[in-house]
Amino acid sequence: MQTIFSIAVDALAYGMVLFVISIGLSVTMGLMRVVNLAHGAFAMIGGYIASYAARDLGLGYGLAVLIAVFGTIVIAVPIERLLYRRIYGAPELTQVLMTIGITFCIIGIANYVFGPTLKTMPLPPGLRGSVDLGFRSIATHRLFAIACGLAVAVGLWYAIEKTAFGVKLRASVDNAAMAAALGVRTEIVYAVSFAVAVGLAALGGVVGAELLPVEPYYALRYMVTFLVVVSVGGAGSIPGALLACLLLGGIDTAGRYLMPEFGEFFFYLAVIAIVCVFPRGLAGRTR
Repeated sequence: MQTIFSIAVDALAYGMVLFVISIGLSVTMGLMRVVNLAHGAFAMIGGYIASYAARDLGLGYGLAVLIAVFGTIVIAVPIERLLYRRIYGAPELTQVLMTIGITFCIIGIANYVFGPTLKTMPLPPGLRGSVDLGFRSIATHRLFAIACGLAVAVGLWYAIEKTAFGVKLRASVDNAAMAAALGVRTEIVYAVSFAVAVGLAALGGVVGAELLPVEPYYALRYMVTFLVVVSVGGAGSIPGALLACLLLGGIDTAGRYLMPEFGEFFFYLAVIAIVCVFPRGLAGRTR
């Protein structure tokens, strides 16, 4: 029972970290129709900025997280304006080539500025300990990661489904020309959506630093993982992405606990099986 409980808690925390990072990619791919392979690079930028703010500048954890999120958005907005806007509606191969190039550029610049070393994120005293449930203790940081994932899921669902901005976003996706004719400034809608996606990637990169260490080739190491989550969940679906992250996080964590010598074998085996049964993902959107 101890092992099962440990697997369950770690799987839930890992799944929620994957969700916070990947949901932004799901939005850009499913709603904005952009295959953004540089998404993990923005998560890496968030981790680098937070680590620098906390370790080198001595700022508190909460302030470092805020600086990382808004700093990453500030960096990403000009990139969206100058580069991404040119590939909206372009063939997917063009999008892949452009964003993979952006990924390598970000990796090179980040390593030049911050150095090619593993970046650690010191946790505040409140997140270093554990919560005693009587029969088992849970690391406080794991609970924090789970709470962040739940908050992001609820907040993003509400923003897309229940607000005026969500209506404009969905209208722009369905028919950008008609939405523009009706007065919707689609370029602003896409820019804001991109900024939110990048901000969530940065948040996930910081919150998940204990589970997905921020290192020089973070963007490449986890690129396939983030894409897989979107594919399995269904691009553009928040419930699908959450379900995919929890399912794949549970399978991957259980495999590493029980049969670590197999590495990520069970993770990708589950991906193959799910995609064969659900080609559009667990909750894929029809184009």
